[in-house]
Amino acid sequence: MKRYILTGAPGAGKTIILRQLELDGFAVVEEAATDLIALAGANGVARHWEAPGFIDGILALQIDRQRRADAWPVEVVVYDRSPVCTLALARFLGRQPSAALSEEIERIGRGQTYENAVFFADGLGFITPTEARRITPNDALRFEDIHAETYRELGYDLIRVPRASAAARAAVVRQAIDRGCRRLGPNDSR
Repeated sequence: MKRYILTGAPGAGKTIILRQLELDGFAVVEEAATDLIALAGANGVARHWEAPGFIDGILALQIDRQRRADAWPVEVVVYDRSPVCTLALARFLGRQPSAALSEEIERIGRGQTYENAVFFADGLGFITPTEARRITPNDALRFEDIHAETYRELGYDLIRVPRASAAARAAVVRQAIDRGCRRLGPNDSR
């Protein structure tokens, strides 16, 4: 099974790209943080990111979803974020990674769990606040930089998914997967 990661800053349009990929027939795995934040909000937790177990809760759900997806009878799965994103979030929040997060980063690197090519959705230039997205545009840019730096530091190659319509952005991902994630050159058609 090939596991591809779709990532980017909050508000970069990842979920819409994922929905289009799902409609195009790809198996997809939802973002864990958004679901945990929604649950925290429903339980009256206003500042979820300050909770001691917040980062490890995201990680645990990511691991659980990855293991469940491993049983799917498909060749390709696209993940909305990964444990590398959780490491980037910990760094953004100024937290040291827990032992569990460090161990998972080591495991996925050693086992090459995810494809080396990671789809990085460029920000859309604005942020639509939601229960899960309470970040300012400037912080989103800082988080985007930390995200990209974290992936590169761990040896992943970023394939940029530029601003465009959802269909056009999904096409960038689809074509790269079809080409085995060879980087698209300036003379390649999209």
